[in-house]
Order: sequence, then C-alpha cells, then structure tokens
Amino acid sequence: MTEREAFQTDRAPAAIGPYSQAVRAGDSIYLSGQIPLIPGTMELVDGGIQDQAEQVLANLGAVCEAAGGSLAHVIKVTVYLTDMGQFGAINEALEGFFDPPFPARSAVGVAALPKGAQVEMEAVLHLPPSPGEAAARS
Repeated sequence: MTEREAFQTDRAPAAIGPYSQAVRAGDSIYLSGQIPLIPGTMELVDGGIQDQAEQVLANLGAVCEAAGGSLAHVIKVTVYLTDMGQFGAINEALEGFFDPPFPARSAVGVAALPKGAQVEMEAVLHLPPSPGEAAARS
C-alpha cells in the first residue's frame, strides 16, 4: 500500500466535507476540487466567470504551496463548468496562471456546483521528493 500524506492550508478554503485539500502518494499530489470561495469568509467571490476562475486558481496555488510545490508543478487540471459557453473565459484565466508547456486538461459540463459556483477545478502535481526526502524514504 502506498503511504499517503495530507496537506492543509488556511490560505485556501477549508474543506466543506470529509476530504483533504491535497494528498500526496509517491511523486504525485492530488488536489481536491476548489470552487471560488474566499478563504477568510468562505463566501463566493463577487463577479463573473473570469473572477471565479481566478479565485479558483489562486486557491489551487495556495494548496500547491502548502504541499511544497507551485502551479508550475501541475501536470493535469480538470475543469467543471455549469456553462460550457464560458470555455473561452476559462482559457484566458488558465493562460494567466500557467506557462507553456501547459498542463493536460479536461473540461466537463455539469448541472450545478456547490454553493452556486460557476466553476470548479481540481489538479494533479508531479513533485519528486527532494534528495533529503528521498534518502529518508529509503
């Protein structure tokens, strides 16, 4: 069985269910879906889809950092949208947070998201252990 390590940060919204913000298994870190909640208030960010996508990506970035990485380590993003007509706005937001080579991505249309959000994203990071961590695992 693979050992797992969970990560938590106050710089992203607290889990609103029985799950971890992120879990590491080997060299992979799996980030739970983030909706556009402001961490301090747990309220949806004001504005449209662009504002919501940027808040989601900021939340994912904070969780990446808590796990010892950054958005630069993201290899896969899954986007959930209540309106697939907003796909272009999501592309713009992603281009503002990621540099080429861009992570792999899926986009899924959904009927609804928690708290009435228009967008949710989850991600997978590849983050090999540092040499010291690798030696400690041996």
